[in-house]
Amino acid sequence: MNIYAVIPAAGAGSRAGFDKNKILQKMGGASVLWRTVSAFAQNENIAGIAVCANKNERAEIGRELYGFAKVLYADGGSTRTESVKNALEVLAALPCPPDYVLIHDAARPFVSQKIIDDCVKTVRAHGSAVCAPCTDTLVHAQNGIIAGSYDRETAFTLQTPQGFGFGELLAAYRKITPDDRFTDDSGVYAKYVAPPFLFMGEKRNIKLTFREDFAMNETRTGIGVGGVRIDAPTGLHAHSDGDVLCHAVMDALLSAAGLADIGHHFPDTDPQYKGADSLALLAKVRELIENEGFTVGNISAAIVAEAPKLAPHIQKMKQNIADVLHISERAVGISAGTNEGLGYLGRGEGITVIANALLRSV
Repeated sequence: MNIYAVIPAAGAGSRAGFDKNKILQKMGGASVLWRTVSAFAQNENIAGIAVCANKNERAEIGRELYGFAKVLYADGGSTRTESVKNALEVLAALPCPPDYVLIHDAARPFVSQKIIDDCVKTVRAHGSAVCAPCTDTLVHAQNGIIAGSYDRETAFTLQTPQGFGFGELLAAYRKITPDDRFTDDSGVYAKYVAPPFLFMGEKRNIKLTFREDFAMNETRTGIGVGGVRIDAPTGLHAHSDGDVLCHAVMDALLSAAGLADIGHHFPDTDPQYKGADSLALLAKVRELIENEGFTVGNISAAIVAEAPKLAPHIQKMKQNIADVLHISERAVGISAGTNEGLGYLGRGEGITVIANALLRSV
């Protein structure tokens, strides 16, 4: 079956209080829209994704979704209903229009693969599929006072995705009158086709509406390998200043953020980095991970070196790293030891550092 997803992404999101469309806000290093589109792009049932975008945001959204081969665009409308209709008309003009269409809010980035799969199974079996988890106790009120409650066995809140036979939904949208007011696609289908079929959703599949909804408690870890330069009879070969403790920490931070390593950001073929201060490069790495929506939680590093003795220097190392990363010295752990005479480390021919970094989403 040929199945497409439609992602309305043309809302302003004014209730969130951001200075631009809320779906372009970063959460844990990725935008809300990227997370939503990514969920559908990786699902093997989805042949393509139509994103409804405002014309003045099309370029930014295009950059955000660069690399998603399945994505095409439709003009965003003044209402969600208008945006979805525009997308359906774009899909209708394809050489092979879809058999089914799944419509999902761009501001629901936590949609799971199970929900998408269940939506596909349900729409194939029944011709319609509306994601609807059971609610907590649901009441109605008058003048701020509870006037009654609803049976939880028959009360649901509607989510997306919502799936429908493409031809039926397109015909329904073409029947909409100026007096119609719909908040989602199930209302259009219910009025002009038939009562839609429900399937079970998940509480985690929330719609991001207010600023506090965007708080995301995400943590990441990364590992880097390198060494440290201390005044000693032997030296280290390096393009910058040879402080490979910092180099290991930088690679750990970049790895945790899902970014390329220091060789990509500060290539040894670039003269500007010859003899560069590693602490200055570490500050640049901190800026890179902050741009991805993360702050440093803590750093742990183990140094293996036969000589020199590092114990007198560890406190200063911790202080320098903590100052650059804007964290407490207590969040920087550095241990040092020898390799007990074994191998090239034991012969004093090199120094190895293994660093681990923990990042937290902003």
